[in-house]
Amino acid sequence: MPNSKRNTALFVSLFVVTVCLFFCNISFGSVHIPFKDVFNALTGNDVSKQAWEYIILNYRLPKALTAILAGMGLSVSGLLMQTLFRNPLAGPYVLGLSSGASLGVAFVILGASFMPTFLSAVLLSSYGVVLASTLGSFLVLLLVLIVSQKLRDTMAILIVGLMFGSFTSAIVGVLTYFSTAEQLQKFTFWSLGSLGNLSWPSLVILTATVAFGILMSLFSIKSLNALLLGENYARSLGLNFQKARLLIIFATSLLAGSITAFAGPIAFVGLAVPHMAKLLFQTSNHWILFWSTLLIGSGIMLLCDVLSQMPGTEITLPINAITSIIGAPVVIWLLVRKKRMMN
Repeated sequence: MPNSKRNTALFVSLFVVTVCLFFCNISFGSVHIPFKDVFNALTGNDVSKQAWEYIILNYRLPKALTAILAGMGLSVSGLLMQTLFRNPLAGPYVLGLSSGASLGVAFVILGASFMPTFLSAVLLSSYGVVLASTLGSFLVLLLVLIVSQKLRDTMAILIVGLMFGSFTSAIVGVLTYFSTAEQLQKFTFWSLGSLGNLSWPSLVILTATVAFGILMSLFSIKSLNALLLGENYARSLGLNFQKARLLIIFATSLLAGSITAFAGPIAFVGLAVPHMAKLLFQTSNHWILFWSTLLIGSGIMLLCDVLSQMPGTEITLPINAITSIIGAPVVIWLLVRKKRMMN
């Protein structure tokens, strides 16, 4: 099959699978809701039970949309980082953004006992945690951007990002040492990630932020294709490397930072989905990889969220655990399958 026809078939298949997973995500859970009622609720028609309509519109639909946004944002930012640093192990959090967000949340949750009662009550609210996470990741972003203006070597920026991550993790460790069991439990729950805590106003903010980050990533595609053969080659094509690098770093920070602020640090997706896209489409062209990572990332997050709900039970597993348990074997299988096809 010619590449264009094959790619079209793959894109259509991925889109259909993602739509199916979207409806499964809303239908399955502790209470099973028939697909017909899910469709009726989403289209404004009558639903068999009033309680089902409330569950769909106020809990499951926001959660499914959060999963789609998180999957798209983390996958694209992982693709940007792997291409910029030419490192297959780079992910959306390689610049230390997750550690910065964790530090902000740790100051709020683990340092609450050192604050006045009225201030700790405000900061421990859902918006307080989001604000702390945002400020933490923004602080690390600011430091990375300042350093990136001073350093010409891109790999040096990667190392600086890792050092920022280690430094902030060390401070979190100190705060953890002096915290109570209740504070540690709250911080652990946040660090495991959650897609189901967003209200509609919060979801609107997250949607706008992720959409802007994806738009910035879209404008970086030409630069990413030029960077495939190295920085010197990209410069020889007339690419303003300093400006392109700054745009890529800022887009990644916006995507990863906003998703971490609202849903917590979600592992694996940003690292693995770009590899899945490359193995599935067998190309390094970012015009194809960009759209494929959006679809695959959305589908993977929706699938993981369905599995984390343990349909038919009251149990909800951490989304972080599911993304790694399901995703890691899939990537290993794809790599082994690719190796066999090449032999």
